[in-house]
Amino acid sequence: MKKVVLSLAVIAAMFVSCKEAAAEAETAVDSTATEITETIEAVADSTAAVVDSTVTKVEETTRTELKNAEEVIKK
Repeated sequence: MKKVVLSLAVIAAMFVSCKEAAAEAETAVDSTATEITETIEAVADSTAAVVDSTVTKVEETTRTELKNAEEVIKK
């Protein structure tokens, strides 16, 4: 009888331990997902800024080249 009671106590302890581990794993997954989302947002923001500045530079270069072409045509 003692062996059965001890076995049940060990099994109960293992279930409690597994539940605690599952809760900790769920918390870790949630925090990792939040960090990934924040990182993606930061990368998207910085990429958008780079694209905007590149578009501005291309537009300025195009305007300059068009002015140069117009001057050459007028001559």
